[in-house]
Order: sequence, then C-alpha cells, then structure tokens
Amino acid sequence: MTGASHLVASDIAEIVSGLGPDAAKFSGKTVLLTGGRGFLGRYFTETFAALNDGVLDDPVRLVVLDNLITAGDAGRDMPEIPGVEFINHDVIQPFSYDGPLDYVIHAAGIASPFYYRAYPLETLEVAITGTRHMLELANARGARFTYFSSSEIYGDPDPKHVPMAESYRGNVSCQGPRACYDESKRVGETLCYIFHTTNGTETNVIRPFNVFGPGMQETDYRVLPNFASHIKAGRPLNLYGSGNQTRTFCYITDAMIGFLKVALKGVAGEAYNIGNPEPEISMQGLVDCIEGVLGKKLARNVIEYPDSYPADEPMRRSPDITKARRQLDFAPSVSLEDGLGRFLNWANGIYTGEL
Repeated sequence: MTGASHLVASDIAEIVSGLGPDAAKFSGKTVLLTGGRGFLGRYFTETFAALNDGVLDDPVRLVVLDNLITAGDAGRDMPEIPGVEFINHDVIQPFSYDGPLDYVIHAAGIASPFYYRAYPLETLEVAITGTRHMLELANARGARFTYFSSSEIYGDPDPKHVPMAESYRGNVSCQGPRACYDESKRVGETLCYIFHTTNGTETNVIRPFNVFGPGMQETDYRVLPNFASHIKAGRPLNLYGSGNQTRTFCYITDAMIGFLKVALKGVAGEAYNIGNPEPEISMQGLVDCIEGVLGKKLARNVIEYPDSYPADEPMRRSPDITKARRQLDFAPSVSLEDGLGRFLNWANGIYTGEL
C-alpha cells in the first residue's frame, strides 16, 4: 500500500473483495476522479491501485483532480502510484483531457459544515459550475458520469418519509446557513438530469449517508473525528443542540463498494442512496455506543451550536436503500459497533488531541 496504515490496507482489500467480478469492468479503462485528495478520493485512489496490483488483467488509468483547498495534510501528501496521474486543478475552471476517458467520478465538493460555512460561494460554484464542466467533458467523450450529491438534499424530512427513499423530494430551505450546500447539490442533480435527458449522457447520482472510517481528518470537524480527538485528549464530548438528532452511519468499506457499484452498473439517469439504514441513532445514543465499544464511560456536554457550525441541521437522517439492494446488489455488512471499533483504533494512533 502507498503509506496507508495496516487497518486501511485491510479495508482496501475488503473493498476489492466486495466488488467481486464487477471490478473487471475497470480493466484497461481510464477514470477521471475529481476531489481525489479528499477522504473519499483517497479511498478511490487506493482501491484502484489495489485493483491494478493484483486483480485487473489490464491496469486502470486514474487521473486525479484536486485544488487541495480542504485536502488537509493527508490530502496534500500525494504519493507516487503507478497508473495514477495527479493534476492540481480547480473544477470551477474549464478542463480538457486528450486521452481516452471511460468514467468520470465527480467527488469534488466542500462537504464539511465547518468549511461550507466558511466558503459558501465556493461551495455553490464547485457543485454547480464544476459539475457542468465535468458533465460537458463526459458528454463530449462518451464517458459514464457519477455525481456525488448528499443526503442533505432531503433537508429536515417529514417523519412519514423516514427512512428517505430516492423519490422523496425533500424539505430544504433556500435561505439559511446550510443552503449553499444543500441547494447546490440539488442543482448538481438537476444538471445530471438535464444532460441525461437532453444529451443522452449516462449519469448517476450518489447520495451518501454519513460515511466514516480511517482517513477522516480532525480538521474536517465532523462528529466522529471530533469525538475521537476529544477521547484521546481525555476531554468531554460536545453534543450540539439537544443531542437527540438522529443519523445512521455507514463504514467506509461498505460505502466504497456501493459507490463503485453505482459507477459501474447504475441504471443511467438514476439516483441511489448509499448508506447503512441501521441503526438510526441519536447523538446521545452514539456516545453510548462508543462507550460500549471502548468499555468505559465518557464525559459529555450538551452545548449550543458554535458560530462556526450551521445550526439548522436535520433532526433525522436515515436511508431507504431498497433501490440499491435490488438494482446493484448493495448490502452493507459492517455493524456500527465494528466500524466504530476499527475507526477508533486507527484514530487512537493518529489524532493529536489538539482539536
């Protein structure tokens, strides 16, 4: 592996194994990956490297784009990997590529609430202008296009629509601290729809639900990196708002298998929820679960939302993955407890506790 820890290496092997014979469809192909130095992008890179190392008859060529604006230290440390070309590029700007192109995976975006609060215009532009540039490229070259949207497009759902199916249209505010992210992702999906219905571009949309695992950086300021940093430093865990808001969490190996299945064989023009529907758990319950994994009690504080974090978050978020199960044979297998154990074990050796 390219400098990954043993745990991450075992996760990559699990992803490759989980793809099974579908992986052969990447043989000899060229993949353009935007946002390739982010959390998910680094997993894509490692997975393609592993496929080249011992699975594919002909190697896949991976072209990685990223402007590194939110990549952090891990993202800026780009290793030399055979078959992988890194280009420092902002997808808001036009991009051309002269070689063959079979798949475009558009994962660029400012997804951390901390960062899209700080960069609202950039968040809009990467999801709208950047998506259009990548769709134009895919359309011109006849490549399959996979767009990373978000479970945030559902907004704060009506309880009767929980778990949320892809057909649910959502309850989203166009004005507010989260609107730059939520609405930009919705427009990105609309662009995919237009290119598919108007030009025949083979597009798919992925709506991830709270993916976590090794490789998440403290500076992403997500709930689990925050918790892990505080645990290592011996500090209380901070729960924002009431602590009763619920989420489901999907471990990275399950999520990556789902993402790659969408890219390889998603029905053109369709959107897919990718996540683990069980358990739907409150933030208070998440701390309880972490205590069970660690075998010790943890101090916790319920606090007001800090100014740096948008307050109008959905109270519930849980995916209906029936569509992905039926069409893609997507079946998450890592339990929350197992995933937390893997993540916390990794984080204990990485995080400084200085968040």
